Amino acid sequence: MGEMGLALMGSACGNTCGRIRGGEEVAKVVGQVGLALMGNTDDVPGSLRDGCRKKEPLWIVFDVSGTIHLHSYLNVSSYKTIDGRGQRIKLTGQGGLRLKECEHVIVCNLEIEGGRGPDVDAIQIKPNSKHIWIDRCSLCDYDDGLIDITRESTDITISRCHFAQHDKTMLIGADPSHTGDRCIRVTIHHCFFDEAQIYSQCNIYEAGEKKVAFKNLHEKAADKEDAMPGHIKSEGDLFITGTQAGLWTASNEHNVFQPSEFYLKYTIEAPSDELKHVLQHCTGWQNIPRPAE
Repeated sequence: MGEMGLALMGSACGNTCGRIRGGEEVAKVVGQVGLALMGNTDDVPGSLRDGCRKKEPLWIVFDVSGTIHLHSYLNVSSYKTIDGRGQRIKLTGQGGLRLKECEHVIVCNLEIEGGRGPDVDAIQIKPNSKHIWIDRCSLCDYDDGLIDITRESTDITISRCHFAQHDKTMLIGADPSHTGDRCIRVTIHHCFFDEAQIYSQCNIYEAGEKKVAFKNLHEKAADKEDAMPGHIKSEGDLFITGTQAGLWTASNEHNVFQPSEFYLKYTIEAPSDELKHVLQHCTGWQNIPRPAE
């Protein structure tokens, strides 16, 4: 790939803050007068990293398709939309996206795969982050997790994503000593867990060798006398190729929040072959246009 382009647009007021083109190896900044080479790095003016760290609200879009090789975690600040629609953007390398103490962030239509290194997650949401939406992303093959949501991060939606080639796909809460994590609220809907191992609705689970989609672990919280498991409710999901849900039959309704408490028009789509087709073909990165600026 010769160059990676992105435009930084002010999303709060709709004003154009300028078009900046960045690169994977050699970055180019396009101004009113021509081009300037900026060096061999993923951290230059106009790069994705540069846009994500800025303090002002930004809608980050890409002018061309390509692969961005990260040399470390890419920190995303508040009020950012990373929008891969209209191009095919892949993040890989020695890091992923880190959403740390931020709010109002959207990550849309990216491929994130092949991350290498200790504690390297595709998307890491911690601590104290909120109002996050991860939509229509393809995530696979990271040395640690694909999505980690911990340390009192809450009000997070994961939708229409495709998870593959991984055996510890998603972590919600990390340690029984983190009692503040009881505030965590996560919604996961219309995702495809492909050979991957939590209220869960209208997802499709195709487990690998272990053939179990959910696993409850007993752990003792720091402020409790007895060990307790987490609580998962699954509705409208499809478990295929012999996959077992792994859910407890014992009732724990009082421990799981009800979507109807937050959404007046709450409904569940029935698990069907049609839903299966939609999830297998319409989750993860999609070749869809970006809306006009």
